[in-house]
Amino acid sequence: MEFLLNAQQMKYCDSDTIEKIGIPSLVLMERAALAVVDEIFHAGCDLRSVLVVCGSGNNGGDGFAVARLLDEQGVRVTVAFAGNEDSMTEETVAQRRICENCGIKTSSNFMQREYTVIVDAIFGIGLSREIQGRYAQIIDWINQQSAFKVAVDIPSGVSADTGRIFGTAVQADLTVAFAYRKLGHILFPGTESCGKVVRRDIGITADRFQGGIPNVFTYGEEDLARIARRRPYSNKGTYGKVLLIAGSRGMSGAACLSAMAAYRSGSGLVRVFTSECNREIIQTCLPEAIVTTYRDDGIPTGVLEEALGWSDVVGIGPGLGTGRTSEEILATVLTEYRKPLVIDADGLNLLAQQPNLLYETEASVILTPHIGEMMRLTDNTKEEILEDILQTARQFAREYGVICALKDARTVVSDGSRVYVNTSGNNGMAVGGSGDILTGVICGLLAQKMPAFDAAALGVYLHGLAGDAAQEKRSAYGMIARDIADQIGEVLKQIDETEH
Repeated sequence: MEFLLNAQQMKYCDSDTIEKIGIPSLVLMERAALAVVDEIFHAGCDLRSVLVVCGSGNNGGDGFAVARLLDEQGVRVTVAFAGNEDSMTEETVAQRRICENCGIKTSSNFMQREYTVIVDAIFGIGLSREIQGRYAQIIDWINQQSAFKVAVDIPSGVSADTGRIFGTAVQADLTVAFAYRKLGHILFPGTESCGKVVRRDIGITADRFQGGIPNVFTYGEEDLARIARRRPYSNKGTYGKVLLIAGSRGMSGAACLSAMAAYRSGSGLVRVFTSECNREIIQTCLPEAIVTTYRDDGIPTGVLEEALGWSDVVGIGPGLGTGRTSEEILATVLTEYRKPLVIDADGLNLLAQQPNLLYETEASVILTPHIGEMMRLTDNTKEEILEDILQTARQFAREYGVICALKDARTVVSDGSRVYVNTSGNNGMAVGGSGDILTGVICGLLAQKMPAFDAAALGVYLHGLAGDAAQEKRSAYGMIARDIADQIGEVLKQIDETEH
C-alpha cells in the first residue's frame, strides 16, 4: 500500500521534519537535488547541454541545487530564473547565491539556444492559480523543445491535489517525486504531463504525518497478499456463495460475464437469478453456474426470497433492465437483504429513481457507477463530478452510508472517509462488459469473507491487473471483456507462487 498525499499534507510533513526533527530545509533541498541528478544520469540522457528553469519558491531552490550538482559533474549547465525577485524564499536565495559563488550565472536569453535536457523547477506542489503571462510563455516554449524534460517533484502547471491543469503545464518525460507521490501524479489529466514518475526518499518518513495517517492510498502487487489463502481442508462452501441478479432479454452476456468473474475470483458457488429466456444461454456459456429463472411478467412468491437466503453476497444490475419486474426485484433486495450487496449498471439506473432506498436498507452496500450513472445518481454534471472525483465519491458514500467505487480512467473507492485510487488497468478495458466483470470480482472477494471496503478496493485493483495482462496478450485494440475474466486466474497465480 502506498499513501498518496495532497499539497497540504506534504507541506506538513516537510515542516515537521524541519521544525521538530531539526533537519534543515537546505539539507532536504540538497537531498532532493541529489535525487534529481541521480535520476537524470540513470535515465541515460544526452547531457551535452542542460537548461534548468527555476522559479521563486523552494522548487526553484531545488533547481538551483540541481544546476550546481550537474556543473560539479562536468555537465554544461545554463540556469534561467523565471520567478519574481521579490517573492524568492530564503532557501532559494541561498541556493542561487551558492550557484553564483560557483561561477554559474543565470541567463536572460536562454530561449535563444537549444538544449538536450530541460529541468523544470518553476512551480512546486503549492501552485493553486491559473498560469498566465510570461510563465505561460516559458512553459509553452519548454513544451515546444525537443529536449528530454525532467520535472522537479511535479510538472509546473499540474495541481498536486486534483491533477487539474492550471491553464498550461510542462509535458515532462520524467518526474522525480520527493518522499511520496501526490494525487496530481496519479489523477487525470495531470498524470499525462508527468511522464515516468520516480519516487525518491529524501528523509521525510511516515512518522512525520501530522493529524494521523493519510486516508488516500493506492495498491501495488504486494497487496494481492490480502486475499485469503485457499485452505488445504476446504470445500465449495468454504469460499462462499454468490447470487447474481443479472441479465434480461438480449442481455444474457452481462450475467455470464459477472458469474464467470465471480468464479475466477475464488467464489465457491455462483447462482444466476435471471429471466427465463436466458436459461439455456447461461447454462451453455457457464455450466458451472446454478441458474434460477423468472418470467418477465413477475416472480413467483418466495423464489427470490429463497435465493437471497441461500447467498452470502448479492450482486445486482448487470443487464437487468429497468422494467417493472426489475424495479420490484431491486426494492425487495434492498428491503430484505442484510448481507453484502453490490449494485451496478441497471441496478444503479433504477436506484437513481428512488435513492432514498439506500437510507432504509440494512445491507452492506457497494455501488459501482461509471460517470454517466453517477450523474443520474447525484444530478451533477460530468464537469462537476470530475472537478474533484475523490470528493465526489467520498461525499456520496458519506451521505448514503455506502461504499462508492466511482469508475473512470482512475477509479476511486470511498467509504466516506478512506479513499482508494486505482492505478492498474488500461484503455483496452474501455469495452462493453468490463464493468460486469468488476461486479463479479468484487462479489467473489466478498464471498470469501473479505471486508466490504477492502473487497471493493482490491477488486478494482485485481480487475485492472487482469486487464493489463489481457492487454499484454491481446493488445488494447483486440481485447474483449472475456479476456479480462480469463486473466484473473493468471494474476492470482502470484498468491500461489509466494506460498512455495
